[in-house]
Amino acid sequence: MLSYFNNSNEQALGTAGSMSQIITGKTKLLGVIGHPIEHSLSPIMHNAAIAHLGLDYVYLPLPVHPDNLQAAISGFAAIDLGGFNITIPHKQAIKPLIAEISPTAKAIGAINTVWRTSSGTWAGTNTDVEGFIAPLHYNQDWSQKTAVVLGNGGAARAVVAGCAQLGFGETYVVGRNATKLAEFIASWDSLATKLLVRTWDKLPLLIPQAQVIINTTPIGMYPNVTQSPLSDEEMALLRADAIAYDLIYTPRPTKFLQQAKARGATAIDGLEMLVQQGAAALTIWLQQPVPVDIMRQSLQNHLSKYK
Repeated sequence: MLSYFNNSNEQALGTAGSMSQIITGKTKLLGVIGHPIEHSLSPIMHNAAIAHLGLDYVYLPLPVHPDNLQAAISGFAAIDLGGFNITIPHKQAIKPLIAEISPTAKAIGAINTVWRTSSGTWAGTNTDVEGFIAPLHYNQDWSQKTAVVLGNGGAARAVVAGCAQLGFGETYVVGRNATKLAEFIASWDSLATKLLVRTWDKLPLLIPQAQVIINTTPIGMYPNVTQSPLSDEEMALLRADAIAYDLIYTPRPTKFLQQAKARGATAIDGLEMLVQQGAAALTIWLQQPVPVDIMRQSLQNHLSKYK
């Protein structure tokens, strides 16, 4: 899920319009940390869900400079913060500060959701995998199918873990730097048993094999809306029955997804991944079902302003 927007009061309040909740000394605190954090859309969907449920919680964007990460985490414990999300650049740096890390987060090498345990320590996981998987059909047999992942950065790690969980027959990760690709594949254990890496020049051989092709790069993100990670010639190799999945959700659709639609492929953008990973995190904190439809609609309403 890749995007960027300017901050607004609406983001702080968290709904598509305004929030009537009164904040008191009893209001329980949740939030998201990052640097910068002004672009985060998480407060919109989380506060919309909280308001719908009628709970005395508020979800805040919390700017934390990398130099202040350890102090911030200690401070969160001191003020009894109930839980928080993590975005760039803290997803990996926070690991030494978390007492309990889920197997998924360990495999990915990054944490995006943290909560307080009954013993008062911090526990963390990564809900990006759940977010990535959600728009795909669980009832499909992926064991004979091939996924091609464009990019080998941090976002690609959650996608690879998701492909492994779905049971893809093969998952190819494509990047431009052979050394970084070698480091990428060496960092995985049995979670990704059918993982292969290829350099970008091998794409013409891989694209025709792909049942699912996923863009994890920022190419095509607003404001560079005319760009795509694939040329028209490369996209012409895509099967008409394939799924093209772009983790970017602004613009909607991206140039990459426009190209894929022209081929007849199914197009999925990053909005649903954003919503579903957020819903998974909120469920952990609240320990109850959350209104996913409300979260999705709040973001759709907000993003409609940027068409």
